[in-house]
Amino acid sequence: MDHYYCRHDLAKFSDIGKESPALWEKFLGWYNAVFAEGALSEREKSLIALAVAHTVQCPYCIDAYTTACLEKGSNLEQMTEAVHVAAAIRGGAALVHGVQMRNIVEQIEM
Repeated sequence: MDHYYCRHDLAKFSDIGKESPALWEKFLGWYNAVFAEGALSEREKSLIALAVAHTVQCPYCIDAYTTACLEKGSNLEQMTEAVHVAAAIRGGAALVHGVQMRNIVEQIEM
């Protein structure tokens, strides 16, 4: 293996529950409830998940939710737009912390 991320490992996700099946079942119950149709459609939830996957930079999640988005009827243009929304929020969050920097500079320069 010449890299850390192995796409085929995504299929092993459920293995994480083998030694703690009760907790795994609780996680799956909650997870499945979160992604069920509700005030948001399953398609909308998959787009949100895809955007979040990019902000947390999880390649497994990016694979899973790219597939889910396609299965739920999203197209590449919608998925790309969701990724850009996530990137804009992440970029804005980095920039707004510049206020903290400015506050410290003001305190030191006083």
